[in-house]
Amino acid sequence: MARRSSLASRIFPFVFGLLVGAGVLYFFLPGPSSGRGGGQPTQQAGQSRTAPAASTGPTGSTLAQIRARGYLQCGVSQGLPGFSNPDDKGVWTGIDVDFCKAIAAAVFGDPEKVKYRPLNAKDRFTALQSGEVDVLSRNTTWTMSRDTSLGFNFAGVIYYDGQGFIVKKSSGITSAAQLNGATICTQTGTTTELNLADYFRGQKMSYKVLPFEKNEEALSAYDNGRCDAYTTDASGLHAQRLILKTPDEHLVLPEVISKEPLGPLVRQGDPQWEDIVRWTLFALIDAEELGVTAANIDQQMTSPSPEVRRLLGTEGKFGEPLGLSNAWAADALRAVGNYGEMFERNVGTKTPLGIPRGLNALWRNGGVMYAPPIR
Repeated sequence: MARRSSLASRIFPFVFGLLVGAGVLYFFLPGPSSGRGGGQPTQQAGQSRTAPAASTGPTGSTLAQIRARGYLQCGVSQGLPGFSNPDDKGVWTGIDVDFCKAIAAAVFGDPEKVKYRPLNAKDRFTALQSGEVDVLSRNTTWTMSRDTSLGFNFAGVIYYDGQGFIVKKSSGITSAAQLNGATICTQTGTTTELNLADYFRGQKMSYKVLPFEKNEEALSAYDNGRCDAYTTDASGLHAQRLILKTPDEHLVLPEVISKEPLGPLVRQGDPQWEDIVRWTLFALIDAEELGVTAANIDQQMTSPSPEVRRLLGTEGKFGEPLGLSNAWAADALRAVGNYGEMFERNVGTKTPLGIPRGLNALWRNGGVMYAPPIR
């Protein structure tokens, strides 16, 4: 009996030591999540189970980066008259260019503190994702997939458009319904090809698409007779007809086959910069409704209207939440005028494009242009 007690007194401390050692080792060995135990990491309150996608763009405040750089980087088209187009001296004009100037004026008080980066349809999104540009103001259609899966946010609609067709008058075609069996030239990397497929399938017509990576290649192919029609946004058709060999020999067909709300977009993840771009656009639209123009802005500074005073920064402090001066909207309006002035100067009925306001008129004038109030 004494022998068994002696054996037990030696075994029990040994077993106890093994258990303690195993416990210490278990505590310090790294696990699959936190290093203590196995299984999935515990989800904290308010934490999403799906990790957000890593951003490929720059980190930190976009506004701070722009100010440190000393200028805005604005992505525009490679040349679309009326929207963003350089002349032979490299001077850019167009409604999308004016909007870039308005943003620069809101940020710096100087519309010239902007550099334009011409981008084709294929490269435009990569340039914004990588931080090569701060904002894309390049006749880009707002769609669900672009808004939800590319890491971008649209800041509003600067031009309500729709896809159409242009044909040679000599073809005798006066309606898109006559395009059965036609060869259509278009640019790849846009919503145009998808809309084309939807339209012809819906009309139970056949067609052949002749795609090109660059818009100028597609337009040249059409001009040289390689296809029966060329398709893009209707605004683009009016603009590009002017650069064909014999513009008067071509007809923009009356049908509009899609909705193309064109607008500026920014990277997700910087709500302050998104607000600056969005409210600059809203301010231009509100100014037209309130009758504030580039010509009368100085007189409007003493307006008794509370809405005008809030817009121009003489009442309230609406620039502070944006990180801008309270004169941000006034600076933008001095630079480019209100939305209506931008439209008429660049694409309106008195320009070579000759586009009527249509949907782009203010809501009270039969259009759909409408902006939330500054208050």
